[in-house]
Amino acid sequence: MVKITNEIVLKIAKELGFDIIGFAKAKILNDEILLYQNWLKNGFQSNMDYMNKNTDKKKDVSKILPSVKSIISLGVSYYKDEDYTDKSDNAGKVSRYAWGKDYHIVLKEMLNKLESQLKEIDNKFESISYVDTGPVLDKVWAIKAGLGWMGKHTNVINKNIGSWFFIGNIFCNYEFIYSKEINDFCGSCNACIEACPTGAIIVPYIVDSNKCISYYTIENKGVIPTEFKNKFDDWAFGCDICQDVCPWNQKFSKVTDVKEFEAKNKFIKKDEIEQMSESEFNNKFKDSPIKRSKLKGIKRNLSFILD
Repeated sequence: MVKITNEIVLKIAKELGFDIIGFAKAKILNDEILLYQNWLKNGFQSNMDYMNKNTDKKKDVSKILPSVKSIISLGVSYYKDEDYTDKSDNAGKVSRYAWGKDYHIVLKEMLNKLESQLKEIDNKFESISYVDTGPVLDKVWAIKAGLGWMGKHTNVINKNIGSWFFIGNIFCNYEFIYSKEINDFCGSCNACIEACPTGAIIVPYIVDSNKCISYYTIENKGVIPTEFKNKFDDWAFGCDICQDVCPWNQKFSKVTDVKEFEAKNKFIKKDEIEQMSESEFNNKFKDSPIKRSKLKGIKRNLSFILD
């Protein structure tokens, strides 16, 4: 039997298209869960009630996989070297992460292939993986695995590729040589805090969803408060302002090699959306994160920013 090593995982992961890979020892997240619970107690999750669930699993991942010993954390760049200068007056901007195919689909497929190959090497390899939707603190494990540090905008920043990357985590029963955590290199820079037009980054490392453009254009199912009128900078789905102004992104962004992340949906045109039926909308955006807001939500967003 061949033993799975760091080198084997790195080789296969790179071949599958992952840009950054790290390894963290499984442990109970006492300090991190206290910070998370404090964030919830302050109501910063707004109406995202699902964030209140599975706190026990987020704290102790052995409740998900009893045999867990390690976390393999992986990142994939989604950056495309394009901007919004070609936007028409009748359109809203889409966050870069939603320009192409839904990353949940793309990354899950990549993780499944990686796990399958590792199980072929050793059939005693046990694992479970998540892309942003499981009962785990994805960013915490990415940081513990050395993928980067938590930026003041609460996105993980990597020194070599910035923060334009998706995170996937594999929880497994293997032990590895563990990665060193990266120091915080934000320093005295407050560019993201100063640039946010709604003041959502209330202090470094804390975002209040009740003030966040991404929250209101994606997760929020109700009306958008009038106090934010003319502050959305034409964002119809998501918002990238805090990442756009980050010096690490301006200097080190890596253009993605994943063809599924090509820029198909940079903009959403108001006249096209107004003429769409529910089924037409679902068909057009069937593999896109934009579908999450539903036709009703996108219509609301476009009216808020353009009317």
